[in-house]
Amino acid sequence: MSRIGKLPITLPKGVTVTFANNVVTVKGPKGELQQTVHPNIMVAIDNGVVTVARPNDDKENRAMHGLYRSLLNNMVIGVSEGYKQTLELVGVGYRVSNNGQILEFSLGYTHGIFLKLPNEIKVETKSERNQTPIVILESCDKQLIGQVCAKIRSFRKPEPYKGKGVKFAGEQIRRKAGKSAGAK
Repeated sequence: MSRIGKLPITLPKGVTVTFANNVVTVKGPKGELQQTVHPNIMVAIDNGVVTVARPNDDKENRAMHGLYRSLLNNMVIGVSEGYKQTLELVGVGYRVSNNGQILEFSLGYTHGIFLKLPNEIKVETKSERNQTPIVILESCDKQLIGQVCAKIRSFRKPEPYKGKGVKFAGEQIRRKAGKSAGAK
């Protein structure tokens, strides 16, 4: 039995879950999310507790059991508390600004990079003197915010020699030693 899959999901106050036609809909104070569930996976909702079950121990069903339980749990947390990611731009001259849902990056290229964010994501940028520019993203959808963070990070990944690039707040970058002078 899947250790993750058999754990029940307790619903916080203000969160409702409905299951119809293999689609789970989760509504809460932060928003509404939907997830299509494989027909073999059964979702039961009783007295504020959601449980996920599988019909048998086939390899495919075992794999999906824990997956869908985790996805549903992430949806419940998202609509009740929300998710927040903070990105830092480390490098001389690196800047970011937002105009509504459009982010403009200056990352050392000859051109600026523009990124239009989905409406489900709230964005805030901070640029203070003698501080690295910061991008703060908030959303109820964990998958969407992770995908947007990965896209932003792909513009200029942190490099191991000077540590310049776009990184998550608190992320440790493995540094390498540079050239050693005077080697014969």
